Amino acid sequence: MPEAIISPSVLASDFGQLTAECTRMLKGGAQWLHMDVMDGHFVPNITMGAPVLKCVHKGVPGIFMDVHMMVSNPERWVDDIADAGGALYCFHIEAASDPISLIHAIHKRNMKAGVAISPDTPSSAITDDIGALADMLLVMTVYPGRGGQKFLERCVPKVAELRARFPEKDIEVDGGLNPKTVHVCAEAAAQRAPPPASLLLAMPQGSNVIVAGTAIYGADDPPAVIQTLKDAVNTAQAKAQQQPKEKNGNGVENGH
Repeated sequence: MPEAIISPSVLASDFGQLTAECTRMLKGGAQWLHMDVMDGHFVPNITMGAPVLKCVHKGVPGIFMDVHMMVSNPERWVDDIADAGGALYCFHIEAASDPISLIHAIHKRNMKAGVAISPDTPSSAITDDIGALADMLLVMTVYPGRGGQKFLERCVPKVAELRARFPEKDIEVDGGLNPKTVHVCAEAAAQRAPPPASLLLAMPQGSNVIVAGTAIYGADDPPAVIQTLKDAVNTAQAKAQQQPKEKNGNGVENGH
């Protein structure tokens, strides 16, 4: 099953101490750092770019930068982000004219490729071909462009639909996540009409990559919050593994 991964959103950190803030999250148990790049065009806000990422990469050895590109013309910035040390380049399907070619370009620069969808974009926009080629799929549970928004639970069915098509893929959720809202994302597939028992066995339940900003950086005990979020994913996956096996005509459980 996909690993439970926590990717704190650096947008909620103290930018005056960015390197120290990233180091603090990694020491607290986070595996990735979520870096929001906004260009003022695809979204109205402007945040950081490749020069900032390069400094962070230099100052935090071994950092896995999960770079969320909320930009127009995402193909334009692949080389810059790769040169800055980006580990994963996640672009918005709404901004890409040729997603397949873009994924190949990202892979050519030895980065993982992620594909994001905004709240009003259906999960069907990520076709089977695109999803199979990508390394990660991101479902936004707030509108991209600024932090601190309220979690949009209506986006959760998209997590379930993508998980059904891509059971072994990293599926990330971003926006309004905290210890209270994480469970509905981690258990997204359990909220759908149940598939045949043979498909339920060991089937991941929902998102396995959790992005959270304010909930972690603003907490009195960030490591405890990181662990709580991680536990929610692990618990959901453990439930999936405990699903009953399908029985044959003689009432005997079949092995899968």
